[in-house]
Amino acid sequence: MPKLPLIYAALAAAMIVPNVAKARPKSTVVEEKLIDRCIRRSARGKAWLEQALSALRDQEGGWIGAQVQNRNGSYDLGPMQINSWWVIRFANILHRSPSHVQHLLKKNACFNVEAARYILLNELDRSGNIWIAIGRYHSRVWWRQRPYVVAVSAHFHP
Repeated sequence: MPKLPLIYAALAAAMIVPNVAKARPKSTVVEEKLIDRCIRRSARGKAWLEQALSALRDQEGGWIGAQVQNRNGSYDLGPMQINSWWVIRFANILHRSPSHVQHLLKKNACFNVEAARYILLNELDRSGNIWIAIGRYHSRVWWRQRPYVVAVSAHFHP
């Protein structure tokens, strides 16, 4: 498991990947390939992590440029549908403005995937259990976690 400073560096490095997509409700083949490359790169050779990130992506169904409003007023951003609650936290970590971070989460596939990696690994460090971490990726509310974990598990491939 990487140390937190490496995660910060990866998030910062992902910010320099060029934005190649426009907001649309469905990703193009080129965008899907870019997202897949970002997931492979973010997994850093760990097959279990690549599979977990891919399964989360398949479940979330986001796209480059996505900004989907939730019932509670927050937004889910980009391919991995990172909740806007994270914008301030990442802005503080990276010493960037919240508007810049929100733009990156929406428009930069690799930054979005690195954010998902950070969230997942942070929850894995806290819980010691990948399924709990996946549930917490979705929600801090326990009764929403189980159905989400079941849904994500259907996207895992042997």
